[in-house]
Parts: sequence; structure tokens; C-alpha cells
Amino acid sequence: MEIREYLAAQQNYFERNLADFLPNSGQYPQILRQAMEYSLYAGGKRLRPVLTLATAEACGGQLSAAMAPAAALEMIHTYSLIHDDLPAMDDDDLRRGKPTCHKVFGDGMAILAGDALLTHAFSAVAQAENLDAQQVVALVRELAGAAGPLGMVAGQALDISVTEIKDPTLLNRIHRCKTGALFSAAVRCGAITARASNLVLDGLTKYADALGFAYQVVDDILDVTKTSAQLGKNPGSDAKQGKVTFVTLYGLDEARSMVHAETQRAVTALTELPGDWSVLQDLALFIGQRSN
Repeated sequence: MEIREYLAAQQNYFERNLADFLPNSGQYPQILRQAMEYSLYAGGKRLRPVLTLATAEACGGQLSAAMAPAAALEMIHTYSLIHDDLPAMDDDDLRRGKPTCHKVFGDGMAILAGDALLTHAFSAVAQAENLDAQQVVALVRELAGAAGPLGMVAGQALDISVTEIKDPTLLNRIHRCKTGALFSAAVRCGAITARASNLVLDGLTKYADALGFAYQVVDDILDVTKTSAQLGKNPGSDAKQGKVTFVTLYGLDEARSMVHAETQRAVTALTELPGDWSVLQDLALFIGQRSN
């Protein structure tokens, strides 16, 4: 199966089952549900949950067992986008080709929708029927570490507080936290649902680290080479806010070289593991070459 067909199949599986992990619609305010679902179902590539599902399968696990953390990851990712788009953060009015959540529902309801998605993500994992207690604890630890003050939020805090970046190490740290942490969690959560060995988990962590870094550099490249119609969001927002990106720091050619190097690092990490990792390798190559 071609990687695009594989992605489409996994995305379809995820979309069909996502609603099972949301609260019953009659249990919470309709306006809150509408704001949550507006952003959660707005589309997107679903790469993080697909990585969870694909890793679980590659490790010999079941998609059904991986759906809870996959859904949780997409909820956490969507919450981060809602909050990132707020006027106090990146102040964007377009996301996934649609007006951002706060433009439709107001700042207050957008904040609450993000809060609800973040907190419910952990309920979705805790209530999963096909995971044992040890797996649930391990998954909650992964998600909390990736989303919290040691992961994504750390990257976001640095991103809005550092006004000038001259040290590449700082830029790397920002994006390994802001973007890379959830990529690592996506892969590791899939492995945990399949009860992968520590050896495999360590190798997959190296893969995910390189993959998340490559994804962010590609994002920076697309931000200066594509249009809003192609991206589904407004390009050039970082430049307008004076933020340093991999493109502004290194230039387009060097940024593209970095993507190639990190993609190869991801593929190499898999070749050092026993087993068939061809799908994850193809996903790495696809992400390194993506156009939106």
C-alpha cells in the first residue's frame, strides 16, 4: 500500500472512532461542545494520532487499544492550536482553512474549549477499556510530560518570552519542546499500547525525536514558500511577530538540508531495531517531503 493510501486509511479509522472518546453530548453545555467539536473536527493531517496507530501496529499491537491515546493526543494538539491562535498568543484568524475558534465563539469560549479538550484527553485514556492499569499510568505519564511544563508548554513559554534568538541551541530547545514533545509522545504511546520492549521503545524515541524536529523545520519552510490557500492558515505569522525560525536563522537551503539530515536520522534509528518498520520509515520520508 502506498503511504498516502495508508495515511488515508488510518485517518479514516481514526475519524470513525474519535467520537467514542468524547463526553456524551447531553452531559455538558451545548455551546462548549460546539466550540470543542468545531476545532476538533476541522480537519488537519491527524499525523500525531496516525503515528500512534502506526507504531502500535508496527510493534504488533491492536488499533483498538491505541485509539484512546491517539484520541487524547489529537485533543491535546487541538487545544494547543486553539490557545496558540488567541490574541494574547499568535493572534491568528485562520486555522485549517476556517476561522479560528475564538473568531467564531469568542476568546472566553475558545479558552474554555481548549481547557476542556486538554483535561478530557486524560479521561479518555483513564477510561479506556482495553488497556490495563499499568499501561494507563504509563500513557498518562507520557501525555502529561509531553503537554506540560517540561514539554509543549515549556516550548510555548520560551516562544513568547524570548525576544531575540542568537543561539541555535535555544531555537532547537523551543521546538523540541513545542513540537517535538507531542511527536515523541505519539510514537511512545503507540509502543506502550503494544507492550513494546525497552529496547524498542528507546529506538522509537530516537526516531520520533528526529521526526518531530524535521516536521518543525518543514513547517518553517512552508511558512515562507506557500500561500494561505495551500496551508489552510496564514503564512508569515512568525515573521510578522519578529520570531526567529529555522529559515530566518539558517536560510532556505540550509533548512532543507536539515530536514534531509533529520529524516535520515529517523530512518536510521529504525534500521537499528529488529523487526519490520517500513511503514514508519515511509511516514518519516513523507513528513520530510510534505507540501502542507
